[in-house]
Amino acid sequence: MCLAIPGRIKSIEAPRTGHMRMGRVEMGGIVKEINLQLVPEAQENDYVLVHVGVAISVVDEAEAARALEFLQQMNELDELYNSPEEGAKPTEETTRQADAIINRMMS
Repeated sequence: MCLAIPGRIKSIEAPRTGHMRMGRVEMGGIVKEINLQLVPEAQENDYVLVHVGVAISVVDEAEAARALEFLQQMNELDELYNSPEEGAKPTEETTRQADAIINRMMS
């Protein structure tokens, strides 16, 4: 399943000619270098949704917390922590919550 992981921008690198806008983003206690090119409005301490190393959207703190909680319930943060759990399957309730979150994010 491909989902975006919420994170808080800790720092943004000074832009250099010919380079992408990059920043350090904390996601679930892990800090990674993330491409911020698609979210030019993002500032330090903003929350963003990150997919495959690219911030794709700026969200508020409450939405980031809801998304993180949902991902934890679905065991979807295992890849971030490099410790996949075998056999983890979503329940009907978490699937319903996922649909609601995705619908809110798409509207």
